[in-house]
Amino acid sequence: MSYPRFFSAAAAFLAIAAVAPGTSAQQIEIIDNNLKYSSGQAVQPVFEGWSRNPDGSFSMHFGYLNRNYVQKVHVPVGRDNGFEPGPIDRGQPTFFYTRTNRNLFSVTVPRDWGKKELVWTVIANGKTEKAYGWLQAEWEIDPAGGAGQGGRTDPEYVKNKPPTLKLETVAALTLPAVATLTADVTDDGLPKSRSRRKPPVGQETPPTLLGGPDAPVNVPELGGAPTRGEFPPRQEGTTVRWIVWRGPAEVTFEPASAPVKDGKAVTKGTFTTAGEYVLRARANDSMLSTQRDLTVTVKGS
Repeated sequence: MSYPRFFSAAAAFLAIAAVAPGTSAQQIEIIDNNLKYSSGQAVQPVFEGWSRNPDGSFSMHFGYLNRNYVQKVHVPVGRDNGFEPGPIDRGQPTFFYTRTNRNLFSVTVPRDWGKKELVWTVIANGKTEKAYGWLQAEWEIDPAGGAGQGGRTDPEYVKNKPPTLKLETVAALTLPAVATLTADVTDDGLPKSRSRRKPPVGQETPPTLLGGPDAPVNVPELGGAPTRGEFPPRQEGTTVRWIVWRGPAEVTFEPASAPVKDGKAVTKGTFTTAGEYVLRARANDSMLSTQRDLTVTVKGS
């Protein structure tokens, strides 16, 4: 069983220093771990832990790391994106956004699962990566232990309930296509919105970290790497954010995070590629969230 390996700049320096004069670059490939790539790299599925369900079954939680800084990867369910033991389709994504995306979905296994492993395999850009899930005691997640509330125990946060979410259907589209995505949301008004604290004087702009490359090494002419984080920062109040969960291409959502007004959040989704899409909407009250899926069919022009 293999695990990701991470090398610090110091480790890379020691590796280079230990190489005898005249050694070729191929013999010190370890330094490549400090480079950033816009495309061509693997997607690493990640097992996040497990939790108990009231009926005695267990939920195994997964996310992923797309090692590319620019390339979003589409891998259909099948040999290149599937689970063992079967069924091969356990609700996993087929569209992978860049970088780290944590705790995205769960797979339920029966109460008699025992010591078996649940393996998620993703083959992207010719590279095979696996995540191994099993019921190791140290990896149990207790949703009732305050983790869902960010560790807060004050009454406002304890009483908070996740918002309810209902999505309005969208008729089949024909390219070029823009869909109106409407989410009906109700919420208990908790936690109460608060104005954000201003950063201390002189710290309005985060410092620039030195000592490493500032941009991916094989970036096409896109103006450099995207800023950290694929999605916009969290807003105050209840909002709805959409992503592509399954589909052949990216969809542009505007606004990226829509505020709920009079029980509705409205977003425009622009499609550029024909195909069958599963869009995932998440309503978030800044602490708890609810998600639902919407299938959209887009036909060629």
